[in-house]
Amino acid sequence: MAGGGPGLNRSGGCLCGAVRLDAVLGSAEAGVCHCSMCRKWSGGVFMTVECDSVAFADEASLGIYRSSDYGERLFCRVCGSSLVWRMQDGSAHALALQALDDQSGIALTSEIFIDEKPSFYAFANETRKMTGAEFIAAVTGEGA
Repeated sequence: MAGGGPGLNRSGGCLCGAVRLDAVLGSAEAGVCHCSMCRKWSGGVFMTVECDSVAFADEASLGIYRSSDYGERLFCRVCGSSLVWRMQDGSAHALALQALDDQSGIALTSEIFIDEKPSFYAFANETRKMTGAEFIAAVTGEGA
């Protein structure tokens, strides 16, 4: 698969164990979303890693919420764990970093919706930063 390589196959799941997943990570780079929806959904910043693919062992406990015209959020209907943000057309998947059983070798490299970040926190890492408009333009192909 494109981008996937040795060591980028990871497993994970939700807090209660009702949802288990296997993913092929697109890279070992993590990102943070500061948008108000992600902060409300995750209870803080939403830390993610892009996936080339993600497969669920059993989708019976998997909930899907369409949160915008282009994106949807996958979560455990039993415990409420935030698991995946994805494009509705399936073209992109951002897996919750905290859902991975093994987070070793992953580095924080980017932040999106930087214009919505509250002023009371900051990350020490030097990261690539995008505004909300820049991110939406990048994922939808529409101009910023």
